[in-house]
Amino acid sequence: MNAAAPSVPVAAEGAGDAPWHRLDRRMLLIRPVLDLVKSLPVLVGALVLGHGNYWQWIGLAATAVTIGVGISHCLTSRYRVTATQIEWHTGLLLRKQRAIPRDRIRTVDVLSEPKHRLFSLSAVRIGTGRHDHGKGPGKDQLVLDAVTRAEAQRLRTLFLHRKPVETEAPPESLVAEVDKRWVRYAPFTLSGIAVVAAILGTVYHFAHELHFDPTSFGPVRDLTARALEQPVWLTVVLAAAGLLVLVSVLSIGGYVLSFWNFRLTREPGGTLHIRRGLITTRSVSIEEDRLRGVEIKEPLPLRMVGGAKCVAVAAGLREGKGADRGGGLLLPPAPAAKAREIASEVLGEDVANVPLVRHSRRALTRRITRAVFAVLALSAALFALAWLEVLPEWPWQAALVLLPFAVLVGVDRYRTLGHAITGRYLVTRSGSLARATVAVQRDRLTGIVVRQSLFQRRAGLVTVIAPVAAGSGHYRVLDVEEGAGLALADTAVPGLLTPFLAVPGKA
Repeated sequence: MNAAAPSVPVAAEGAGDAPWHRLDRRMLLIRPVLDLVKSLPVLVGALVLGHGNYWQWIGLAATAVTIGVGISHCLTSRYRVTATQIEWHTGLLLRKQRAIPRDRIRTVDVLSEPKHRLFSLSAVRIGTGRHDHGKGPGKDQLVLDAVTRAEAQRLRTLFLHRKPVETEAPPESLVAEVDKRWVRYAPFTLSGIAVVAAILGTVYHFAHELHFDPTSFGPVRDLTARALEQPVWLTVVLAAAGLLVLVSVLSIGGYVLSFWNFRLTREPGGTLHIRRGLITTRSVSIEEDRLRGVEIKEPLPLRMVGGAKCVAVAAGLREGKGADRGGGLLLPPAPAAKAREIASEVLGEDVANVPLVRHSRRALTRRITRAVFAVLALSAALFALAWLEVLPEWPWQAALVLLPFAVLVGVDRYRTLGHAITGRYLVTRSGSLARATVAVQRDRLTGIVVRQSLFQRRAGLVTVIAPVAAGSGHYRVLDVEEGAGLALADTAVPGLLTPFLAVPGKA
């Protein structure tokens, strides 16, 4: 009897000849249906408008090609993880290849939409953290859109947990989770206004393109007739109340869908893990080594009811649109005290409750002047249009009514101003309609900038700018006295401004 041939060991994950993995084949049951739904406008147009001519066949062929490309993507996509990079190949007729070095990977987001959750699958978005304000995945992002949940978790751990993890450490510790009572803050986030505006804009666009007047439609026509029969003030009040109810309902719905299962945990090895979403779930990991600070945002409507939200200032987080927005959200709209508590918990220092240094009265004059000048400039522009008979007289006169509100905004912006240095962090606060308090690590600043405009020079004020390779890229301490500003800049980054502040000695 011949001896059995020795088995050939399979290459280990991370080796130079690591094995290739395929996307989960169960996506073949979903992808054609999704592509067909996306192609419905073309397909319906071809069958209805192109009946009996070649446009019908062009529409059918375009739909077939779309579905075929989707199936080909599911069948031909392969990926593997070597010691230095992750590689991805796809395509049948047109081959595509992409490789991302592992040392450049900054984000691994795990997304589970309803189409994934149907078969317990997930989509893994692997990126280098570069800002991408365009649509769709950027050139520095790789998307594996159909892997098992276990595989998604394995890839996230493989790419982000670079530190050795102690086996006796607990799997994770809870930092924050959503409280169902926080849904009361949803109507004050104004997210419903954006949804209503988008719906109205879409309806108006299609009605205009189809030359369709909604007021001639039965229910809308009757509603319009009743509105014209009653006093104008009553129509305005009812319309405002109806809009308020609609916006509130949409805001609450959006809050529930986005944050109902929100959990912020700290994992062994120094990683913050964020999970959120009711129907579409998303998982984001932030290495604490890449955390540069936190930002507490308090938009005016949310601040009026004592609410706030907490956002991470971290290197590598994408600042794009769509699913990328909100990736660093450490706490959804919640009580302001809770947001400050989470900010201090995440950073390990009480940065949110530190007393801030108030700015001088000259900053008050400057804040009010800027607010009033903006209203006067608007009124002057409207007056010029009225003088040219482009607009009637009342718009520029109505703009002047905003002057008292401009003064109040200027006063509020001054009362908001403040800064402090506590421990390792520089803390700054500013804004009125969108107030924000930011704490950034001083040793992670890429420099310090002291800026002084012509009007600031006359008032003896400066603006100190703290650049950081994270978040918005820089954070400002507005309208601080010149001497205090220079001292603040020198303390924030010790020694950087010392040569410019030192008084030359006598020869």
